[in-house]
Amino acid sequence: MVKEVEKLGMRLGKYELGKTLGEGNFAKVKYAQNLESGQIFAVKILEKKKIINLKVNDQIKNEIGTLKLLKHPNVVRLHEVLASKTKIYMVLEYVGGGELFDRIATKGRVSEAVGRQLFQQLIDGVSYCHSKGVYHRDLKLENVLVDVKGNVKITDFGLSALPKHFREDGLLHTTCGSPNYVAPEILANRGYDGATSDVWSCGVILYVTLCGYLPFDDRNLAVLYQKIFKGETQMPKWLSDGAKSLLRRILDPNPVTRITIAEIKEHEWFIQDHIPAIPLDEEENINVDAEAFSIKVAQMDKDKQPGSPTQINAFQLIGMSSCLDLSGFFEKEDASERKIRFTSNYGSKDLLEKIEDIVTKMGFQVQKRNGKLKVSQEHKGQKNHTSLSVAAEMFEISPSLHVVELSKSHGDSSLYRQMCTKLSNDLGIAESKTQLMSQDVFKS
Repeated sequence: MVKEVEKLGMRLGKYELGKTLGEGNFAKVKYAQNLESGQIFAVKILEKKKIINLKVNDQIKNEIGTLKLLKHPNVVRLHEVLASKTKIYMVLEYVGGGELFDRIATKGRVSEAVGRQLFQQLIDGVSYCHSKGVYHRDLKLENVLVDVKGNVKITDFGLSALPKHFREDGLLHTTCGSPNYVAPEILANRGYDGATSDVWSCGVILYVTLCGYLPFDDRNLAVLYQKIFKGETQMPKWLSDGAKSLLRRILDPNPVTRITIAEIKEHEWFIQDHIPAIPLDEEENINVDAEAFSIKVAQMDKDKQPGSPTQINAFQLIGMSSCLDLSGFFEKEDASERKIRFTSNYGSKDLLEKIEDIVTKMGFQVQKRNGKLKVSQEHKGQKNHTSLSVAAEMFEISPSLHVVELSKSHGDSSLYRQMCTKLSNDLGIAESKTQLMSQDVFKS
């Protein structure tokens, strides 16, 4: 289990944490260095208790699940997820330049050439997200980071939507986003298209970048929303005709006639000196999984040796664990009736033999096939007829650490619990019967 980390210079597995980069209601972001490679990261530390109290568990699960899908130069990368009993640690790409908001707030608007380059990268990143079925829904200056080389990195996907969030009418219906950046169709509360509403927010970002202030603003929300519905905004005289033309087409209050991302990419102002970014999952000779996870990556079936235990990566392991599960952070699984898991330090061959020996002595019959065991027991002719069928499977985290998963197909629950208790007591790691990960896993 990962140790709690708070103090400057403390270790989190192979990472050393430094200064706090930012802090919110339920999370803080710290500077971190991989002590093995020297690479710099940002670690987002989330308090499970606060997540539960603020009822943002779905938002966190959504952000982690979404970032797993996205591998693009203009989207912040998630490298791995660690956990302790009270915290979740998201190891993210470090973006040294900070928020675009801070840049505009301190230095004011940028030149059209710089604004165009930033907008091109923003659109490239958003277009990629849409191609993966991800709609951000909270695009704003604060969620656009800029690295030291001036490259855009989109972040904070907590409110993003996936295809599963669309209703039968093919539209999204959750009202979300930041008031000054939200599209008028979202406010209308009649359903909206995620791609079209993201385009509107990109237009607001472009306007602020080029002008130095918001296109729609008022302290009174009712007045602000009226301005957004009308879509009436002033275009400063210093903007070129091309920039004005594109902004008017993006900030069109009618989502049906609003310009699309495909059309933005063909607009004469946008295409100037545009060099499209190449998604990382389309680059050649790049092993994304190997870079993303510190735990062994799952082998392809064709490479597996018959009878060898299945290898699992970090996200699969987290998904299995009642302590580290991305859903188990917030929900208790009743594993007693179906699945029980424990860790063991025995090697794969010894582990299989010991499981077989223990359950045989308990009166169970064992069948072996492809590294899995089927354990069964049946007593017929008794006044109280009992039977049980259980599958046992091993997952290799490292050569010296395995997860044993016991799953009941059918049968007597009390017999099942007896067998599980016996196996976990005899073979499991002491003081870790229900835990699936230790700090050593992250050092391997």
